[in-house]
Amino acid sequence: MGKVTGFMEFQRVGETYEAPQARKKHYKEFILSLSDSEAKTQGARCMDCGIPFCNNGCPVNNIIPDWNDLVYRGAYSEALETLHSTNNFPEFTGRICPAPCESACTLGINSDPVGIKSIEHFIVDKGWENGWIVPQPALVKTGKKVAVVGSGPAGLAAAQQLARIGHDVTVFEKSDRVGGLLRYGIPDFKMEKSHIDRRVEQMEAEGVIFRTGVLVGKDFPANVNNWAKKTVSPEELKAEFDAVVIAGGAEQPRDLPVPGRELKGVHFAMDFLPQQNKVNAGDKVKDQILAGGKHVVVIGGGDTGSDCVGTSNRQGAASIQQFELMPQPPEQENKPLVWPYWPTKLRTSSSHDEGCERDWAVATKRLEGKNGKVEKLIAARVEWKDGKMQEVPNSEFEMKADLVFLAMGFVSPVAQVLEAFGVDKDARGNAKATTEGDACYKTSVDKVFAAGDMRRGQSLVVWAIREGRQCARAVDEFLMGASVLPR
Repeated sequence: MGKVTGFMEFQRVGETYEAPQARKKHYKEFILSLSDSEAKTQGARCMDCGIPFCNNGCPVNNIIPDWNDLVYRGAYSEALETLHSTNNFPEFTGRICPAPCESACTLGINSDPVGIKSIEHFIVDKGWENGWIVPQPALVKTGKKVAVVGSGPAGLAAAQQLARIGHDVTVFEKSDRVGGLLRYGIPDFKMEKSHIDRRVEQMEAEGVIFRTGVLVGKDFPANVNNWAKKTVSPEELKAEFDAVVIAGGAEQPRDLPVPGRELKGVHFAMDFLPQQNKVNAGDKVKDQILAGGKHVVVIGGGDTGSDCVGTSNRQGAASIQQFELMPQPPEQENKPLVWPYWPTKLRTSSSHDEGCERDWAVATKRLEGKNGKVEKLIAARVEWKDGKMQEVPNSEFEMKADLVFLAMGFVSPVAQVLEAFGVDKDARGNAKATTEGDACYKTSVDKVFAAGDMRRGQSLVVWAIREGRQCARAVDEFLMGASVLPR
């Protein structure tokens, strides 16, 4: 694959970034894709390793060595076709996937892994530039109707696969625009929303109907963004459609039950991030949460916390401090110990490079303020012994805080959706459905399937796409008795 000796001749070259001080002035993407010559050289590094672990490291099982070789040879259209054979939306994953495939790359054992993500980004952008990505409407219609609840990556992948095989698909989205957490959970500087819009146009040309501002279920919690103007009951969907796929995101955030949590200025990350995305889209947001001139504390060291850092920087925060409960991971993983699995190591995002102080093994004890407004955070250092967290004696300290963002992950899908459908839930509050056997992706309720975060809990966009594709095949088998859709 690639050039036989390429991995010995060429070094890894990554995508280039706009300088931090420049990119902080806008919300546009700032990563520059590889040039043709750079992409060919990086594709040449893909070695003939015999067993390409990258295929299994990728949740959608991308046929990575094949399209690396095709890029090396300049066969970009064929590379795009190979890429699309396993992934409906490589422009999403090529921008925001953390690339577990690269952690599984055989070359990565004793060298820098192949830049798989950057090559994927290059291929799909080349496809859009050249007009190779076009609608693929079904040649024959089945007459079967499928409802998809949720328009995030799982719902979109399921809807596109089902429409292309000939079913009439309607997607229901509670927000005012299509995209789910892709639209309102990911900042524009990581992925501009035009990428969603052109995929929606493609899917509409393939026959998919999108109904936005429609809530399926009722009584959503106040901490979940909901711009629905109309409510549809699960009973109505089951009566009108031959199958229903529930594919919403894991939107129930983990809370911080400490004294002072009720103070103004303490917000869930997902109260903050969608507002800026709406403003970027041209909407007016009443009482927008703004970090300009304020001392910001972000609690949670993952991607959502990093997104809060990047957005706060662009709004002009006076200072940003990010805390993580777990100890600081090593800067370099022990490759012989963890390869080909996803390693625990220190990861510095582009948002951190723009300005942020980080600290680890810190637990928030309470929040304090005056006149109902948060002013400071009281924390302490912790250590882990025998798997248990203990506060380090005499380690308490305080931090000035005008805004506190809670970015500690999501515990489950919104329970009200699953309860409205009456499906059984697992111990973590997700829809109970297996991924194997005759009943794969089927819930306990007839005709109702579940995929993505609704079934597996909070996860990656690439996992959502995988589940949406596999669920589509299960639905097709349920409706038609057999399916030619890929699993």
